[in-house]
Amino acid sequence: MEFKIYDYLPQEAKYIRTTVFVEEQGFEEEFDKDDNCAKHILAFDGDRAVATCRYFAQENYYLIGRIAVMKAYRGLGIGGDMIALAKREIERVGGKEIRIHSQKKAVGFYQKQGYEPFGEMDFDEGCEHIWMKMTL
Repeated sequence: MEFKIYDYLPQEAKYIRTTVFVEEQGFEEEFDKDDNCAKHILAFDGDRAVATCRYFAQENYYLIGRIAVMKAYRGLGIGGDMIALAKREIERVGGKEIRIHSQKKAVGFYQKQGYEPFGEMDFDEGCEHIWMKMTL
């Protein structure tokens, strides 16, 4: 698997996020202004883009989000590898904390990556989410 980092939202990332979040999960507000300032990671199997995520700076932490893996590639560790790459890049630029706004069903996945939940459950487009963080 090859990973590439972009300073803009590539078409392949749009396609993956639309497939996973809009078509599979029913979200409607997938794209936002944060896409313009985020770094975007794409995972490639040969020349085929199969997963994506984004990360960007907030006031005193970095946010990793929009982690999406195409169905045929789930369970292979690609999501964890992308999160680890984002973490290394955030550490490289001096980031001290990372946060993720996790769907409730994905909390265990992020805990395996070293993130801990904090705060109360909230809803994003009717889907339960909780904030998770890691101190670097």
